[in-house]
Amino acid sequence: MADEIATTTGIARHGAARLPSVDIDSFNIELKDDEGFLGDRASKGAFRKILDRWRKPLRKTGEDPFGDEPSEKISKKKLDDMLVGEDTEASAVVHSAIEEFAQELAYVTRRFLKTKAWAKTERIVVGGGFRESRLGELAIARTEIILKAEDFKVDLVPIRFHPDDAGLIGTLHLAPSWIFEAHDSILAVDIGGTNIRCGVVETRWKKAPDLSKASVWKSELWRHADDEPTREGAVKRLVKMLKDLITAAEAEGHKLAPFIGISCPGVINEDGSIEKGAQNLPGNWESSKFNLPASLVEAIPEIGGHDTAIVMHNDGVAQGLAEVPFMQDVERWGVLTIGTGLGNARYTNRKKENGKDKAEKKGKDDDEKAERKAKKAKA
Repeated sequence: MADEIATTTGIARHGAARLPSVDIDSFNIELKDDEGFLGDRASKGAFRKILDRWRKPLRKTGEDPFGDEPSEKISKKKLDDMLVGEDTEASAVVHSAIEEFAQELAYVTRRFLKTKAWAKTERIVVGGGFRESRLGELAIARTEIILKAEDFKVDLVPIRFHPDDAGLIGTLHLAPSWIFEAHDSILAVDIGGTNIRCGVVETRWKKAPDLSKASVWKSELWRHADDEPTREGAVKRLVKMLKDLITAAEAEGHKLAPFIGISCPGVINEDGSIEKGAQNLPGNWESSKFNLPASLVEAIPEIGGHDTAIVMHNDGVAQGLAEVPFMQDVERWGVLTIGTGLGNARYTNRKKENGKDKAEKKGKDDDEKAERKAKKAKA
Protein backbone atom coordinates (compact mmCIF):
# COMPACT_ATOMS: atom_id res chain seq x y z
CA MET A 1 0.00 0.00 0.00
CA ALA A 2 2.83 2.42 0.88
CA ASP A 3 4.54 2.02 -2.50
CA GLU A 4 1.22 2.55 -4.25
CA ILE A 5 0.57 5.79 -2.38
CA ALA A 6 3.99 7.17 -3.27
CA THR A 7 3.36 6.72 -7.00
CA THR A 8 -0.36 7.39 -7.40
CA THR A 9 -0.78 10.76 -5.71
CA GLY A 10 0.73 12.42 -8.79
CA ILE A 11 1.91 15.36 -6.68
CA ALA A 12 5.25 15.10 -4.94
CA ARG A 13 7.32 12.74 -2.89
CA HIS A 14 6.90 12.87 0.85
CA GLY A 15 9.77 14.70 2.53
CA ALA A 16 10.85 16.17 -0.82
CA ALA A 17 13.84 18.48 -1.02
CA ARG A 18 12.43 20.35 -4.02
CA LEU A 19 9.08 22.08 -3.58
CA PRO A 20 7.16 24.46 -5.88
CA SER A 21 8.52 27.60 -4.20
CA VAL A 22 11.74 26.56 -2.43
CA ASP A 23 14.56 24.05 -2.33
CA ILE A 24 15.04 22.60 1.15
CA ASP A 25 18.80 22.59 1.75
CA SER A 26 18.56 20.75 5.07
CA PHE A 27 16.17 19.96 7.88
CA ASN A 28 16.16 18.22 11.23
CA ILE A 29 19.96 18.58 11.64
CA GLU A 30 21.01 17.06 14.97
CA LEU A 31 24.14 18.95 16.00
CA LYS A 32 25.97 17.90 19.15
CA ASP A 33 28.54 19.30 21.57
CA ASP A 34 30.12 17.91 24.74
CA GLU A 35 26.83 18.31 26.61
CA GLY A 36 24.70 16.44 24.07
CA PHE A 37 22.27 17.62 21.39
CA LEU A 38 22.49 21.36 20.76
CA GLY A 39 18.73 21.66 20.41
CA ASP A 40 18.36 20.78 24.10
CA ARG A 41 20.17 24.00 25.00
CA ALA A 42 17.56 26.19 23.31
CA SER A 43 14.29 24.36 23.89
CA LYS A 44 11.21 25.29 25.88
CA GLY A 45 12.42 23.02 28.68
CA ALA A 46 15.85 24.66 28.66
CA PHE A 47 14.30 28.07 29.36
CA ARG A 48 12.39 26.66 32.33
CA LYS A 49 15.59 25.18 33.78
CA ILE A 50 17.34 28.52 33.38
CA LEU A 51 14.43 30.28 35.09
CA ASP A 52 14.64 27.80 37.96
CA ARG A 53 18.35 28.49 38.44
CA TRP A 54 17.69 32.24 38.76
CA ARG A 55 14.96 31.55 41.32
CA LYS A 56 17.23 29.34 43.44
CA PRO A 57 19.13 32.10 45.35
CA LEU A 58 15.84 33.80 46.25
CA ARG A 59 14.25 30.51 47.23
CA LYS A 60 16.96 29.95 49.83
CA THR A 61 16.07 33.20 51.58
CA GLY A 62 12.34 32.67 51.24
CA GLU A 63 12.00 35.65 48.85
CA ASP A 64 11.12 33.79 45.64
CA PRO A 65 8.44 35.99 43.98
CA PHE A 66 6.91 32.89 42.38
CA GLY A 67 6.46 31.10 45.71
CA ASP A 68 6.34 27.30 45.58
CA GLU A 69 5.06 27.06 42.02
CA PRO A 70 7.37 24.82 39.91
CA SER A 71 9.09 26.70 37.09
CA GLU A 72 7.73 24.34 34.44
CA LYS A 73 4.15 25.06 35.59
CA ILE A 74 4.31 28.86 35.41
CA SER A 75 2.28 30.06 32.42
CA LYS A 76 3.80 32.24 29.71
CA LYS A 77 1.13 34.84 30.44
CA LYS A 78 2.21 35.05 34.07
CA LEU A 79 5.84 35.44 33.07
CA ASP A 80 4.87 38.16 30.58
CA ASP A 81 2.93 39.97 33.31
CA MET A 82 5.96 39.74 35.63
CA LEU A 83 8.11 41.46 32.99
CA VAL A 84 6.12 44.67 33.25
CA GLY A 85 4.70 44.30 36.75
CA GLU A 86 5.48 46.32 39.85
CA ASP A 87 7.46 43.51 41.46
CA THR A 88 10.95 44.54 40.31
CA GLU A 89 12.61 41.44 41.76
CA ALA A 90 10.27 39.14 39.83
CA SER A 91 10.85 41.19 36.69
CA ALA A 92 14.61 40.95 37.21
CA VAL A 93 14.43 37.17 37.53
CA VAL A 94 12.54 36.84 34.24
CA HIS A 95 14.86 39.30 32.46
CA SER A 96 17.89 37.37 33.73
CA ALA A 97 16.43 34.12 32.41
CA ILE A 98 15.71 35.74 29.04
CA GLU A 99 19.28 37.02 28.78
CA GLU A 100 20.82 33.63 29.59
CA PHE A 101 18.46 31.84 27.21
CA ALA A 102 19.32 34.35 24.44
CA GLN A 103 23.01 33.57 24.96
CA GLU A 104 22.22 29.86 24.56
CA LEU A 105 20.08 30.45 21.48
CA ALA A 106 22.84 32.61 19.98
CA TYR A 107 25.36 29.82 20.61
CA VAL A 108 23.12 27.25 18.93
CA THR A 109 22.32 29.58 16.00
CA ARG A 110 26.01 30.33 15.57
CA ARG A 111 26.71 26.61 15.23
CA PHE A 112 24.01 26.22 12.60
CA LEU A 113 25.33 29.18 10.61
CA LYS A 114 28.79 27.62 10.54
CA THR A 115 27.56 24.41 8.89
CA LYS A 116 27.82 24.01 5.13
CA ALA A 117 24.04 23.61 4.77
CA TRP A 118 23.36 26.94 6.52
CA ALA A 119 26.11 28.96 4.83
CA LYS A 120 25.08 32.43 3.61
CA THR A 121 21.77 32.37 5.49
CA GLU A 122 20.34 35.90 5.38
CA ARG A 123 17.34 35.57 7.69
CA ILE A 124 16.08 33.15 10.32
CA VAL A 125 12.43 32.87 11.29
CA VAL A 126 11.83 31.71 14.86
CA GLY A 127 8.64 29.77 15.51
CA GLY A 128 7.29 27.26 17.99
CA GLY A 129 5.22 27.81 21.11
CA PHE A 130 7.96 29.77 22.89
CA ARG A 131 7.64 32.57 20.34
CA GLU A 132 4.01 33.10 21.38
CA SER A 133 4.91 35.34 24.32
CA ARG A 134 6.54 38.67 25.06
CA LEU A 135 9.44 36.92 26.75
CA GLY A 136 9.95 34.81 23.62
CA GLU A 137 9.97 37.91 21.41
CA LEU A 138 12.52 39.59 23.71
CA ALA A 139 14.73 36.49 23.66
CA ILE A 140 14.65 36.44 19.85
CA ALA A 141 15.46 40.16 19.61
CA ARG A 142 18.30 39.83 22.13
CA THR A 143 19.72 36.85 20.22
CA GLU A 144 19.79 38.89 17.02
CA ILE A 145 21.69 41.69 18.77
CA ILE A 146 24.24 39.22 20.16
CA LEU A 147 24.86 37.72 16.71
CA LYS A 148 25.13 41.09 14.97
CA ALA A 149 27.61 42.24 17.61
CA GLU A 150 29.73 39.27 16.49
CA ASP A 151 29.41 40.39 12.83
CA PHE A 152 26.97 37.68 11.78
CA LYS A 153 24.98 39.28 8.96
CA VAL A 154 21.67 37.59 9.70
CA ASP A 155 18.24 38.80 10.79
CA LEU A 156 16.16 36.94 13.39
CA VAL A 157 12.41 37.51 13.19
CA PRO A 158 9.44 35.95 14.99
CA ILE A 159 7.16 33.90 12.75
CA ARG A 160 4.20 36.00 11.55
CA PHE A 161 1.40 33.47 11.88
CA HIS A 162 0.27 32.17 15.24
CA PRO A 163 2.47 29.12 15.99
CA ASP A 164 -0.64 26.92 16.18
CA ASP A 165 -1.64 27.98 12.66
CA ALA A 166 1.77 28.16 10.98
CA GLY A 167 2.27 24.38 10.77
CA LEU A 168 -1.14 24.01 9.10
CA ILE A 169 -0.76 26.96 6.72
CA GLY A 170 2.74 25.85 5.75
CA THR A 171 1.40 22.62 4.25
CA LEU A 172 -0.21 24.71 1.48
CA HIS A 173 3.28 25.03 0.02
CA LEU A 174 3.47 21.26 -0.36
CA ALA A 175 0.59 21.37 -2.85
CA PRO A 176 0.71 21.87 -6.65
CA SER A 177 -0.79 24.95 -8.32
CA TRP A 178 -3.89 23.17 -9.65
CA ILE A 179 -5.09 22.86 -6.06
CA PHE A 180 -5.45 26.63 -5.82
CA GLU A 181 -7.07 27.17 -9.22
CA ALA A 182 -9.97 24.78 -8.64
CA HIS A 183 -10.44 24.80 -4.86
CA ASP A 184 -10.51 27.30 -2.01
CA SER A 185 -9.26 25.19 0.90
CA ILE A 186 -7.32 22.09 1.96
CA LEU A 187 -7.14 19.78 4.95
CA ALA A 188 -3.99 20.12 7.03
CA VAL A 189 -2.58 18.11 9.93
CA ASP A 190 0.11 19.17 12.40
CA ILE A 191 1.37 16.27 14.52
CA GLY A 192 3.46 16.96 17.62
CA GLY A 193 4.79 15.13 20.62
CA THR A 194 1.95 16.47 22.80
CA ASN A 195 -0.87 17.48 20.43
CA ILE A 196 -2.40 16.61 17.09
CA ARG A 197 -4.06 19.56 15.37
CA CYS A 198 -6.18 19.31 12.23
CA GLY A 199 -7.61 22.19 10.28
CA VAL A 200 -9.27 23.48 7.15
CA VAL A 201 -6.94 26.06 5.61
CA GLU A 202 -8.44 28.66 3.30
CA THR A 203 -6.01 29.47 0.49
CA ARG A 204 -7.47 32.93 -0.36
CA TRP A 205 -5.50 32.42 -3.55
CA LYS A 206 -7.62 34.86 -5.58
CA LYS A 207 -6.82 37.67 -3.12
CA ALA A 208 -3.15 36.74 -2.82
CA PRO A 209 -1.66 34.18 -5.26
CA ASP A 210 1.48 34.07 -3.09
CA LEU A 211 -0.66 32.59 -0.25
CA SER A 212 0.23 35.44 2.11
CA LYS A 213 -3.42 35.83 3.12
CA ALA A 214 -4.06 32.13 3.80
CA SER A 215 -5.78 31.41 7.10
CA VAL A 216 -7.13 28.58 9.23
CA TRP A 217 -10.92 28.56 8.88
CA LYS A 218 -11.58 25.86 11.46
CA SER A 219 -9.36 23.56 13.51
CA GLU A 220 -9.56 20.81 16.10
CA LEU A 221 -6.97 20.02 18.75
CA TRP A 222 -6.42 16.72 20.52
CA ARG A 223 -3.90 16.58 23.36
CA HIS A 224 -2.92 12.95 22.85
CA ALA A 225 -0.25 13.07 25.56
CA ASP A 226 -3.06 13.13 28.16
CA ASP A 227 -4.81 10.07 26.73
CA GLU A 228 -1.69 7.97 25.97
CA PRO A 229 -3.34 6.14 23.05
CA THR A 230 -1.89 3.31 20.99
CA ARG A 231 -0.62 4.17 17.52
CA GLU A 232 -3.72 2.62 15.97
CA GLY A 233 -5.91 4.55 18.40
CA ALA A 234 -4.17 7.80 17.45
CA VAL A 235 -4.73 7.19 13.73
CA LYS A 236 -8.39 6.31 14.35
CA ARG A 237 -8.89 9.58 16.26
CA LEU A 238 -7.07 11.53 13.53
CA VAL A 239 -9.33 10.05 10.85
CA LYS A 240 -12.42 11.05 12.83
CA MET A 241 -11.13 14.62 13.22
CA LEU A 242 -10.52 14.87 9.47
CA LYS A 243 -13.92 13.44 8.57
CA ASP A 244 -15.61 15.90 10.93
CA LEU A 245 -13.77 18.77 9.26
CA ILE A 246 -14.74 17.53 5.78
CA THR A 247 -18.39 17.48 6.85
CA ALA A 248 -18.13 20.98 8.34
CA ALA A 249 -16.37 22.40 5.27
CA GLU A 250 -18.90 20.91 2.85
CA ALA A 251 -21.79 22.23 4.97
CA GLU A 252 -20.25 25.71 4.83
CA GLY A 253 -19.91 25.51 1.04
CA HIS A 254 -16.13 25.34 0.87
CA LYS A 255 -14.56 23.87 -2.27
CA LEU A 256 -12.31 21.49 -0.38
CA ALA A 257 -9.41 20.09 -2.41
CA PRO A 258 -8.82 16.31 -2.46
CA PHE A 259 -5.51 16.97 -0.71
CA ILE A 260 -4.20 16.53 2.84
CA GLY A 261 -0.95 18.21 3.88
CA ILE A 262 0.72 16.70 6.94
CA SER A 263 3.52 18.05 9.13
CA CYS A 264 5.12 15.46 11.40
CA PRO A 265 8.27 15.21 13.54
CA GLY A 266 11.28 13.37 12.18
CA VAL A 267 12.91 12.50 8.89
CA ILE A 268 10.25 11.57 6.35
CA ASN A 269 11.10 9.04 3.63
CA GLU A 270 9.84 9.33 0.04
CA ASP A 271 7.18 6.65 0.61
CA GLY A 272 5.78 8.42 3.68
CA SER A 273 7.41 6.23 6.29
CA ILE A 274 9.35 7.88 9.11
CA GLU A 275 13.05 7.11 9.28
CA LYS A 276 13.77 8.62 12.70
CA GLY A 277 12.77 11.37 15.11
CA ALA A 278 9.23 10.24 15.96
CA GLN A 279 10.05 8.91 19.43
CA ASN A 280 7.62 11.30 21.17
CA LEU A 281 4.60 10.12 19.17
CA PRO A 282 2.16 7.53 20.56
CA GLY A 283 3.42 4.04 19.70
CA ASN A 284 6.12 3.12 17.17
CA TRP A 285 5.71 5.42 14.17
CA GLU A 286 9.12 4.44 12.80
CA SER A 287 8.10 0.81 12.20
CA SER A 288 8.62 -0.47 8.65
CA LYS A 289 5.07 -1.82 8.84
CA PHE A 290 3.50 1.59 9.47
CA ASN A 291 2.77 4.28 6.90
CA LEU A 292 0.53 7.16 7.96
CA PRO A 293 -0.32 8.51 4.46
CA ALA A 294 -1.29 5.00 3.34
CA SER A 295 -3.47 4.53 6.44
CA LEU A 296 -5.24 7.86 5.85
CA VAL A 297 -5.87 7.19 2.14
CA GLU A 298 -7.34 3.83 3.05
CA ALA A 299 -9.67 5.49 5.57
CA ILE A 300 -10.47 8.57 3.41
CA PRO A 301 -10.08 7.38 -0.21
CA GLU A 302 -12.00 10.32 -1.67
CA ILE A 303 -12.73 13.97 -0.90
CA GLY A 304 -15.45 15.66 -2.92
CA GLY A 305 -15.67 12.74 -5.35
CA HIS A 306 -11.94 12.84 -6.22
CA ASP A 307 -9.10 10.53 -5.16
CA THR A 308 -7.37 11.76 -2.02
CA ALA A 309 -3.75 12.85 -2.40
CA ILE A 310 -1.44 13.30 0.58
CA VAL A 311 1.98 14.87 1.07
CA MET A 312 3.79 14.64 4.42
CA HIS A 313 6.86 16.59 5.51
CA ASN A 314 8.83 17.41 8.63
CA ASP A 315 6.99 19.69 11.08
CA GLY A 316 9.81 22.25 11.28
CA VAL A 317 9.90 22.44 7.47
CA ALA A 318 6.13 22.93 7.28
CA GLN A 319 6.08 25.68 9.90
CA GLY A 320 8.82 27.54 8.07
CA LEU A 321 7.00 27.22 4.74
CA ALA A 322 4.25 29.46 6.08
CA GLU A 323 6.79 32.30 5.75
CA VAL A 324 7.56 31.74 2.06
CA PRO A 325 5.51 34.77 0.85
CA PHE A 326 7.39 37.07 3.23
CA MET A 327 10.90 35.83 2.37
CA GLN A 328 11.00 36.94 -1.26
CA ASP A 329 13.47 39.76 -0.55
CA VAL A 330 16.18 37.26 0.43
CA GLU A 331 17.56 34.19 -1.30
CA ARG A 332 18.60 31.92 1.57
CA TRP A 333 16.73 31.70 4.85
CA GLY A 334 15.98 29.28 7.65
CA VAL A 335 13.63 28.45 10.48
CA LEU A 336 14.19 27.46 14.10
CA THR A 337 11.17 26.22 16.04
CA ILE A 338 11.47 26.37 19.82
CA GLY A 339 9.27 23.77 21.45
CA THR A 340 9.87 20.39 23.09
CA GLY A 341 13.03 20.32 21.00
CA LEU A 342 14.55 22.68 18.43
CA GLY A 343 13.21 22.12 14.94
CA ASN A 344 15.26 23.49 12.07
CA ALA A 345 15.23 23.86 8.30
CA ARG A 346 17.13 25.90 5.70
CA TYR A 347 15.64 27.02 2.39
CA THR A 348 16.75 28.56 -0.88
CA ASN A 349 14.03 30.35 -2.82
CA ARG A 350 13.35 28.99 -6.27
CA LYS A 351 14.04 31.64 -8.89
CA LYS A 352 10.87 32.66 -10.70
CA GLU A 353 11.46 32.92 -14.42
CA ASN A 354 10.08 35.97 -16.17
CA GLY A 355 9.32 36.09 -19.89
CA LYS A 356 12.87 37.12 -20.80
CA ASP A 357 14.40 34.35 -18.70
CA LYS A 358 12.13 31.75 -20.30
CA ALA A 359 12.96 33.00 -23.81
CA GLU A 360 16.70 32.92 -23.08
CA LYS A 361 16.40 29.42 -21.59
CA LYS A 362 14.43 28.20 -24.59
CA GLY A 363 17.00 29.69 -26.96
CA LYS A 364 19.81 28.01 -25.04
CA ASP A 365 17.97 24.68 -25.09
CA ASP A 366 17.35 24.99 -28.84
CA ASP A 367 21.05 25.73 -29.43
CA GLU A 368 22.07 22.70 -27.38
CA LYS A 369 19.63 20.47 -29.28
CA ALA A 370 20.96 21.74 -32.62
CA GLU A 371 24.53 21.14 -31.45
CA ARG A 372 23.73 17.58 -30.35
CA LYS A 373 21.96 16.94 -33.66
CA ALA A 374 24.95 18.22 -35.63
CA LYS A 375 27.36 16.02 -33.65
CA LYS A 376 25.12 13.01 -34.19
CA ALA A 377 24.93 13.67 -37.95
CA LYS A 378 28.71 14.09 -38.11
CA ALA A 379 29.22 10.80 -36.27
